[in-house]
Amino acid sequence: MARILVVGGGYVGMYTARRLQQKLKHELRQGTVEIVVVDPEPYMTYQPFLPEAAAGSISPRHVVVPLRRVLPHCHVVIGEVTAIDHDERKAVITTLAAEETGEGAIQVAYDELVLAPGSVSRTLPVPGLADVGIGFKTVEEAIGLRNHVLEQLDIASSTRDPDVRDAALTFVFVGGGYAGVEALAELEDMARYAVRYYHNIQPEDMKWILVEATDRILPEVGEEMGRYAVRELRARNIDVRLETRLDSCEKRIAVLSDGARFPTRTLVWTAGVKPHPILAATKLPLNGRGRLKCTAALQVDGVEHAWSAGDAAAVPDLTAEPPATPDEPRATCAPNAQHALRQAKALAENIVATLRGGDITDYAHKYAGSVASLGLHKGVAHVYGRKLKGYPAWFMHRAYHLSRVPTFNRKARVLAEWTLAGMFKREIVSLGSLENPRAEFELAAGTGRHNEAS
Repeated sequence: MARILVVGGGYVGMYTARRLQQKLKHELRQGTVEIVVVDPEPYMTYQPFLPEAAAGSISPRHVVVPLRRVLPHCHVVIGEVTAIDHDERKAVITTLAAEETGEGAIQVAYDELVLAPGSVSRTLPVPGLADVGIGFKTVEEAIGLRNHVLEQLDIASSTRDPDVRDAALTFVFVGGGYAGVEALAELEDMARYAVRYYHNIQPEDMKWILVEATDRILPEVGEEMGRYAVRELRARNIDVRLETRLDSCEKRIAVLSDGARFPTRTLVWTAGVKPHPILAATKLPLNGRGRLKCTAALQVDGVEHAWSAGDAAAVPDLTAEPPATPDEPRATCAPNAQHALRQAKALAENIVATLRGGDITDYAHKYAGSVASLGLHKGVAHVYGRKLKGYPAWFMHRAYHLSRVPTFNRKARVLAEWTLAGMFKREIVSLGSLENPRAEFELAAGTGRHNEAS
């Protein structure tokens, strides 16, 4: 039996395994092929919907896709791959059960390896960042940030201390890419709506600050649309600071490289990502940025039976202009969802061809463009050379991502929620207690205010 080990259940991992189970139905039925998918979480997160989940436009459970439901013919293992010995074709996996029983990690042998662990947040040694920073890469972080922002409004409305109030109403976002800009725009939109229900907070009392180290935001949508996005955000009283870095955030004070200091209780870090650490433990060839060197056929360069795509892989972009000199490296595909979805399909097709003795093909896709949301009914887009802004761009953003979210079930649920959100008012409820659900019971069982006299 040939075993295909898929490391990672994100875009590339899930779509590759899904395509494999479709193409290898006969082999799976006969028991000559097994597909094993390993991921720390039992679901795939559709990350472009995280800003809308944080703003309350989409329910958190509709932003994720359960792996076991969409991969019924695969063996899904909830755990983490900690080491890979490709010479021996073995992977070491730490599962939840292994941690509970103390039996240690398990070893899984494989014949074909698909490395798609994705990426992790890239942090810098900024003093205080590890203590107060909030990420925005998972659904848990998105909902936690929503609860946190609404909690700050509650703090500001219930104190007379001007310093506490000012810090609670100051929100600093570091990073001007998709994640940072869309998260800030959606949450600012939500908070501006929410303050109408607070008798002592006005929209102008809040300070929203976007810090970007380069001279532009949203580089994927082009320079012109990036400048429009800056103007749009500043028109909403959002302080956009270009060519500026975060120097420190100790004692709840964000200190910027331009000398500005902002007391704040909210610092969101979205300043890029880096390849998953497991890649460095594989002894497979990596490029200067820590991504796997791959061929255009999505094979790890110079290594048989090892494949990769998405954030983890440096795949040559065959549609880009060739390098000026032979010594220059060829441009690689951008690590974004647009390439990841298409690479996953091509990768699965090539693995099937390998198992059946066929020919593999190279991956080639010309970048179509990008869309970004700037809050409800606002957006920017640069698609196939056409530039859109405002409502048309926002509508295109929603239509595109609705078409890309996996399964008809999720598409229908998301569309229904958008329809209901357009008919009724926004939800402004904070469920911060979800982060520590046993706190109330522990209080009642201990020496808290619920203790009854014996």
